[in-house]
Amino acid sequence: MKRLLCILLALTMSVSLFTACGGDETTTSGGTAEPGVEATPEPTPEPYEANVLTGYEKDADYAEGQRITAVMVNNIQTCRPQKGLSAADVLFEIKVEGGITRFMALFTDYNNIPDIGPVRSARDQFFRLVLPWQPLYVHIGQSVVQKEYITNYNYDEWNLEGNFDGKLYYRNEDRVNWAGNHVDTEHTAYTNGQLIAEHIERHDVDDRRMYNSTFFDFVDYRDPAKVLTGENLEGASADAGRVTIRHSQSYRTQFDYDSSLGQYAMAQWYYSKGAYMDAIDENNGQQLMFDNLLILFTDIHTYPGHEAKDLQYAEYSWGGVGYYCYGGKIERIRWQKGTPLDTLRIVDFNTQEPFEINCGKTYVTVVDEDEIPGFSWESLETAQDVQEAPTTNDFVENED
Repeated sequence: MKRLLCILLALTMSVSLFTACGGDETTTSGGTAEPGVEATPEPTPEPYEANVLTGYEKDADYAEGQRITAVMVNNIQTCRPQKGLSAADVLFEIKVEGGITRFMALFTDYNNIPDIGPVRSARDQFFRLVLPWQPLYVHIGQSVVQKEYITNYNYDEWNLEGNFDGKLYYRNEDRVNWAGNHVDTEHTAYTNGQLIAEHIERHDVDDRRMYNSTFFDFVDYRDPAKVLTGENLEGASADAGRVTIRHSQSYRTQFDYDSSLGQYAMAQWYYSKGAYMDAIDENNGQQLMFDNLLILFTDIHTYPGHEAKDLQYAEYSWGGVGYYCYGGKIERIRWQKGTPLDTLRIVDFNTQEPFEINCGKTYVTVVDEDEIPGFSWESLETAQDVQEAPTTNDFVENED
């Protein structure tokens, strides 16, 4: 009997202890909660939905599932100023024959492309950079090497070649350049979003493509922008208020950082004036402005067997050294490319890990490593405003 009373007493105490501890009401983290009080759930993070070319968050008008569009634009001095370049999300500048440079403008949505041009012929040093993204590729004419790339990679469907039916562009025969002179016919061709859209519909072009990554590794738009420290400059100053790029004897591009806008303002060298002039979009009179500058050095030389045309080959197989500018500062980086089907990658100079760039519009130039001595950066406070003497003409005036 005494033993039975002891067992009943023990059971009563255990029930009382369980009730005092709150029974089975627990928080989501495993701790206790007051009876009748619900635990606060962890907030669900917003999905990362970035514009493929700028890294910014996609807006309501984003062209989801559309191929990006690349347009080849002339940059010979006599055709300046160009139209439509201020609307580009990414702008490439690379040397072609005769020491001149050419542009390739990238757009997220072809429907929003304004009048742009003068549209010129395709070159493989541009095409190989965008081939992995399979963009709509707009141009008028192409080099013999570029024609081989179009054939070898079965790119006919997305190769919007202006001479295919003659309706992809229009000519402005009254075109007058910066000097007030009428330009030759080959520098008068322009296109726009409407003409591109009509071409796509007319030829049933597949303009659909979903991208599962952005063109560059961008800093997450939900995070603060990266601040450049110049840690890989080997003791050189990271102040890059003015950045000067020499592409050849007569072709140079210069950028001055506008701290009020947080962007770099672009200017180009005019050999006939012996001075830099602002790079202006003739559509709106605005100077071309960029958040990011990427300067990539590699070997550029004439294709063997194409000396007569001086067709230039840019070596992408082995990658190289480059520089990244943002916010008036500069950082040394490395870049990688590999085969034509490999994407362009920017990596940390020391670790070779992916190097993120900040969101925004980006200017990219691939420069012959022979021109490294002509590349410079300095603070705007110390930049010398010295007008250089005109140089000799080292380019082909009427390039193919």
